Amino acid sequence: MGLFNGSEYVPLGELSAPRENHTRRVSFLPLVFIIFYEVSGGPFGVEDTVHAAGPLLALLGFLVFPFIWSVPEALITAEMGTMFPENSGYVVWVSSALGPFWGFQQGWMKWLSGVIDNALYPVLFLDYLKSAIPALGGGVPRTFAIWALIVVFTYLNYRGLTIVGFVAVLLGVFSLLPFVVMGFLSIPHLKPSRWCVTNLDDVDWNLYLNTLFWNLNYWDSISTLAGEVENPRRTLPKALFYALILVVLGYFFPLLIGTGAVPLNRELWSDGYFSDIANIVGGVWLRLWLQAAAAMSNMGMFVTEMSSDSFQLLGMAERGMLPEFFGKRSRYGTPLIGILFSASGVILLSWLSFQEIVAAENFLYCFGMILEFVAFILLRIKHPNASRPYRIPGGTTGAIAMCIPPTILIFVVLAFSSNKVLVISLIAVAIGLVMQPCLKFMEEKGWMRFSVRYEFHDLDNEESLHSFVS
Repeated sequence: MGLFNGSEYVPLGELSAPRENHTRRVSFLPLVFIIFYEVSGGPFGVEDTVHAAGPLLALLGFLVFPFIWSVPEALITAEMGTMFPENSGYVVWVSSALGPFWGFQQGWMKWLSGVIDNALYPVLFLDYLKSAIPALGGGVPRTFAIWALIVVFTYLNYRGLTIVGFVAVLLGVFSLLPFVVMGFLSIPHLKPSRWCVTNLDDVDWNLYLNTLFWNLNYWDSISTLAGEVENPRRTLPKALFYALILVVLGYFFPLLIGTGAVPLNRELWSDGYFSDIANIVGGVWLRLWLQAAAAMSNMGMFVTEMSSDSFQLLGMAERGMLPEFFGKRSRYGTPLIGILFSASGVILLSWLSFQEIVAAENFLYCFGMILEFVAFILLRIKHPNASRPYRIPGGTTGAIAMCIPPTILIFVVLAFSSNKVLVISLIAVAIGLVMQPCLKFMEEKGWMRFSVRYEFHDLDNEESLHSFVS
């Protein structure tokens, strides 16, 4: 098993982190909030679970679903991210286990799903502001506002991860605080009987599962920034643990308040409904605060997602999977070309509806996660003695057992996908299957320059074999 180093296939085991000239900047607290925003950003966007299935299933979903999906994905990210603490994350995992072809497919599908996901956040940003500014509800003003937001958010990414991490901490506190206030104000209005309302004969399972899945995935996204993290082997697992607690509480507590404080009308539970609940419970001032928090939360999710997407492209360029120019950094240390490509993809996809975006990115994300699970198990089997600063207990048998429930969930989510989403997603997958050999052909012809900088070493005894720099 080996990797393509830009000119040949090297069967030497795994790769260590590339040596970079820049200083790692992301410390523990900013990392927690970057993970929080890559996964969640708060309860904005969970309203559709109530619309689809009622309060009881919505609340149960955000209690049970994390154990089926979020915990396994976070644990795998902790183990594999500390095993390979470098940019491009899951691309390296899959390449190491299955070879460079499938590593490229992983990178393509996960990057595309990330860009599709990022197209949501300017839309959600405006959905929470349109009740205060009706002109943002549609037409030319909305289109112009979406493009302006993309430009502003992209500039924050260009300025560097230090800015992104600092912004994530501030926005995280600002976004969650109004729900704490709303919780205290809603106590006199709470009626526990409202939490038990459900009707299994009237559940939109497609919307319900896709919304849960979308709100509780992307734990592995932080792995594409591991090369920028301060002491990743110690910091990453700890940050994932605290971010998991923050994410689950950030969903469950607001849903508990919202469904218990106001009479149920499932038709009203859609994007932006928490601001209406805030108006009922606390008045106009609380609604305005929550709307501002929602807008800022979507800003935080955009900049952190774009950071992961763009650093993934940079890491793939360092691996020889993409042309050399994708490895170009700005004077702030950020992946310049990766940011521009990611921003362009967001602009192209911003016309899709919320439900279409969620379903399409979930489909591609599911394919990528299947490859990750396979890579995780294969590396456990082939290299059981490899250095793993964080190791999930239970051995290989436990690792396989842990992957079974989320794998079943993946096939359930795929089964509920519409034919339109299925066709679009399969076309996207097919593009990746053709793109990799085309890039390799261009490299062999000398039409594009591919450069790599990394070290090869044996996984099981950690003996460095040689360095390759071109």
